[in-house]
Amino acid sequence: MSQPLKDPQRIYTAALVIIGNEILSGRTQDANTNYIAKGLVERGIRLSEVRVVPDIEDRIIEAVNALRNAVDYVFTTGGIGPTHDDITAQSIANAFGIPLILHEEAYRVLLDHYGSEEAVTPARAKMAMTPEGAQLISNPVSGAPGFVIGNVYIMAGVPRIMQAMFDAALETLEGGAIILSRTVECPFPESAIAEQLTALQGEYPDIDMGSYPVYQNGEHSTSLVLRGTDEPRLSEAERVLTEIVKGL
Repeated sequence: MSQPLKDPQRIYTAALVIIGNEILSGRTQDANTNYIAKGLVERGIRLSEVRVVPDIEDRIIEAVNALRNAVDYVFTTGGIGPTHDDITAQSIANAFGIPLILHEEAYRVLLDHYGSEEAVTPARAKMAMTPEGAQLISNPVSGAPGFVIGNVYIMAGVPRIMQAMFDAALETLEGGAIILSRTVECPFPESAIAEQLTALQGEYPDIDMGSYPVYQNGEHSTSLVLRGTDEPRLSEAERVLTEIVKGL
């Protein structure tokens, strides 16, 4: 069962660190950010930053330490598999200044998944290594769990596995008021409404306003997106913006 909202008035924030040379090289396309961002919004948590770093320990440590002190939650994806370049667990342990140990519960999970001690090879046993004191994030897809230490949630990079881990972790997070969204379609390019949108943003500083250009069938248009937590205030801003677009 999910936990109740702790403070509906507080703004909760999160950051994501995507770890992997394959992402930076273009060999693999990131498919996790969108899923994580949507899940967090539904929980009342704002994804404020995303970083992509290579499989280099110093870079992972630098990113995690900077972000875990700046936001409520940090999520990482990638680098917790059985191969030599899966260095995320050790890097996280070093970021916190604590030893990497064999997590007994994680090892039992691997035993149950693979069926015998012989099947849990040294490479597979590596997936049971976590920073000392870490709590596990369940993985119903492939057995090997993720883990959480402090406010940092370490998950797999494979989308199907990551999604299962993220869904399990999300149920334990405290969030604030749900972030609502409204979209007003403008049949003109951004430049046609830029001044009016800037002025409207000044009148509604509590509403996040963004403009997103669209090019379709040889025509330019703009999607105007309003986000906020106060439904009446958001609806009022939407009504005013709709009238502005009609006036164009």
